[in-house]
Amino acid sequence: MSVGGEWTGRRRVGNCLRVPEPRPGSWEGRVTQGRDLGGQNDSSQYLCHLRSLEPALEGGGRGGPPVGGASSGRCRSGPRPGRLSRGRDLGLPAPRHPSVSTSSVRAPPMARNVLLLLPPLLLAAAGLTGLLLLCVSTRDVREPPTLKYGIVLDAGSSHTSMFIYKWPADKENDTGIVGQHSSCHVRGSGISSYADNPSGAGQSLAECLDQALRDVPKNRHVGTPLYLGATAGMRLLNLTSPEASASVLAAVTRKLSQYPFDFRGARILSGQEEGVFGWVTANYLLENFIKYDWAGRWFRPRKGTLGAMDLGGASTQITFETASPAEDPSNEVQLRLYGQHYRVYTHSFLCYGRDQVLQRLLASVLQAHKQTHSSHPCWPKGYSTQVALRDVFESPCTAGQRPQTFHSSDRVHLSGSSNPALCRSLVLGLFNISSCRFSRCSFNGVFQPPVAGNFIGFSAFFYTVDFLRTVMGLPVTTIEQLEAAVVTLCNQAWSELQARAPDQGDRLPHYCAGAMFVQQLLSRGYGFDQRTFGGVTFQKKAGDTAVGWALGYMLNLTNLIPAEPSRLLKGTDFSSWVVLLLLFAALLLAALVLLLCQARSTKSPSAI
Repeated sequence: MSVGGEWTGRRRVGNCLRVPEPRPGSWEGRVTQGRDLGGQNDSSQYLCHLRSLEPALEGGGRGGPPVGGASSGRCRSGPRPGRLSRGRDLGLPAPRHPSVSTSSVRAPPMARNVLLLLPPLLLAAAGLTGLLLLCVSTRDVREPPTLKYGIVLDAGSSHTSMFIYKWPADKENDTGIVGQHSSCHVRGSGISSYADNPSGAGQSLAECLDQALRDVPKNRHVGTPLYLGATAGMRLLNLTSPEASASVLAAVTRKLSQYPFDFRGARILSGQEEGVFGWVTANYLLENFIKYDWAGRWFRPRKGTLGAMDLGGASTQITFETASPAEDPSNEVQLRLYGQHYRVYTHSFLCYGRDQVLQRLLASVLQAHKQTHSSHPCWPKGYSTQVALRDVFESPCTAGQRPQTFHSSDRVHLSGSSNPALCRSLVLGLFNISSCRFSRCSFNGVFQPPVAGNFIGFSAFFYTVDFLRTVMGLPVTTIEQLEAAVVTLCNQAWSELQARAPDQGDRLPHYCAGAMFVQQLLSRGYGFDQRTFGGVTFQKKAGDTAVGWALGYMLNLTNLIPAEPSRLLKGTDFSSWVVLLLLFAALLLAALVLLLCQARSTKSPSAI
């Protein structure tokens, strides 16, 4: 059979047609020459799955009977759908025939070619990005330092306070930039009052220590140092009964050791340490050592330091920087803070705290009258109470005034007389200014350089002056105004004081004696005059932090706590980061476009 003489000589082999060598220009030649089966163009290859084309070709491409006769073999009059596409899947292009429209035969989609090129393009883009990253300049950026914590228990004579401090772990010139994190005031009296019940001293701290467990992050418990410093109350107990003092400290140590903090010990601070650490606290809080500028850097200000005056329950301290060495070496301390050296004069007067002064004045009154009914010139008129002799003369500060024979269980009835002149004479008896073996002394033969510069008074100094200013409404700017305010206070009757300050409780009768002592201590004792008193301020806090020795103690201890080096991170400039971000965004967008193109080409129908 033939089509115009071009289909002669074919033989059927199974479902395939054996195609002999085509004649040049014949139709088979055009088909076989367009084939590519593994790189060969052999006329003896089999054309499989093309039987469905025979009726179409032989019938003029319209599905009719072949030219010159009926259909032969198993071929039907119509084409079998799908056979041509399966032939294409094997790499066989559709045969062209003059009667078949060439516009229905489509070339391979462009997206397939692009898809083949996509992996190398992505690899090239990744390599280019890597090269760009290597070319971008980087710098070391310090990671923000973590925080360290420290706990200090201030075991004073009248009460105990707990302070929790925090500071950046990297420190500044080997000293931490410390701030107060939280605080807690222990219920009851100071630990020195538990001489007869040492275990009670440790148990009294439990409530505040439980608060510390909550305030300090749990992951910092083990590395948080815990200290207890006892001051004048325990110093007095140690003088009268060393065994009782040791028992109290042992009980406190056992209690503190039960907590997961890094307990560093409980000890009694010397008066010198108490004074110096109070001075450090005041100057640190007022930014005299180091300051944070607007650019975010720490620097040392050029202003000088100020003196510190602390009035506790059993002792008082005065501390200030001095240029020349002290004549008495026991009154000089040298410090190094934030890379700077300081020479400091300091002295602590034991038994000159507010509570012990009140006991000494009461003992003087009882010693002078020696009768069952006496009057106290520093108490307000109209106030009276019973005084137990045991409470007055048990203290080592009143031991020198103790009568040779007295019954500790005896009680004496005392009433107030509101006599400022007699009260002043009684207070002046506490200061011995007659003897001095140095070029200059404060009182009791203690060397002291002349006071100069600014000073801050805190603790009971502040509470006393604040009562005069706020409750009494009196000015205390000059030394004369302070003296006049004290006289006005000591002239008040008990009823008048109750009307002014009904919430002061047991402290109200003793404000006259306390104020008279403060005024005489500043003028007669420390030597402040009209000129130097103008530089004295009285404060309880600086910012949110209480002024006292505890913070200074913590600052000094940070010198012994190793700093944690900050971790370094690699960082780039913001503009370089933006360029890299846009580059990666463009790569992602290009990949998305290619995927969309591939998806659309896959959904397009194949046509002949």
